Amino acid sequence: MKTLVVLGLLASASIASAQTVPLPQSQPPVFPTPMAAPIVARPTVTARLRPKPHRRVPPSPAELRVRAANRAATLEPVAAGYINAVQVYPFSDGAVFHVITAPGQVTDIALQPGEALGAVAAGDTVRWVIGDTTSGSGEGKRTHVLVKPFAAGLATNIIITTDRRTYHLALSSAERSAMVALSWSYPQDQLIAMKAAEDRARAAQPIATGLSVDQLHFDYVISGDQPTWRPLRAFDDGRQTFIEFPASLGTGEAPPLFLVDGKGTAQLVNYRVQGRYYVVDRLFEAAELRLGLKRQDVVRITRSGQADNRRRTS
Repeated sequence: MKTLVVLGLLASASIASAQTVPLPQSQPPVFPTPMAAPIVARPTVTARLRPKPHRRVPPSPAELRVRAANRAATLEPVAAGYINAVQVYPFSDGAVFHVITAPGQVTDIALQPGEALGAVAAGDTVRWVIGDTTSGSGEGKRTHVLVKPFAAGLATNIIITTDRRTYHLALSSAERSAMVALSWSYPQDQLIAMKAAEDRARAAQPIATGLSVDQLHFDYVISGDQPTWRPLRAFDDGRQTFIEFPASLGTGEAPPLFLVDGKGTAQLVNYRVQGRYYVVDRLFEAAELRLGLKRQDVVRITRSGQADNRRRTS
């Protein structure tokens, strides 16, 4: 019985103690405070502007005329113009000569022997190497203008001046093929040389054949003005009259010959020029050489020593 009472008391005490012990209060969850993110400068984004469309301006009529004239005046390399590897162009004033070059290769532009170089002007001196040198000596000394491009696809022009002429050249650069050398032939110079040779041959010929010294009559008097073409002498062989002039007659304007009658009337007479002689197929007593308009030079030729020193003004 006592045992039961004790057990009951213990049970009551345990219940009482269980009721008096407070339960631990639940704490709200603690969350870590997030750290502030570092401030990073954002790159400035520049709005990309679209370029304005390029408006192509058509060439003016004057520009088209210039292009057409340049094209028409440009001479291109031709197979028939090659002598070995040298392209020989016929020179003409105002023509444009096309020169094809290539990177890493030098093109030789050879001038006429004896021609003195004045200046070389190029449109593009940054992407082209241009120089000059000479070969030979004396009358055979020759100037060479050397050109070389830095890259393919270039184009420019050069002007070469000398003591004889001016050359206009259009340069272009290809990938590999280049002209080794070019020179010129000079048709005008050749014509002048041929004419000079003909004049020398004509002057060396006798003015007439079958002349007898006994038949020559030198009794002529030359009077009047003193122009550069004043005759040196006059003579005849009884059939023809010969008037000899200075050698400079062929370099200037030649005076016409007039026959003068006893009344002073002048009449143009036929004659032919042979070297530095006038040959008249007749005899005359008086003749005049006249040259000029407002201020005439008049030289009178009188036969048989009958000189007339009066200067005619008409």
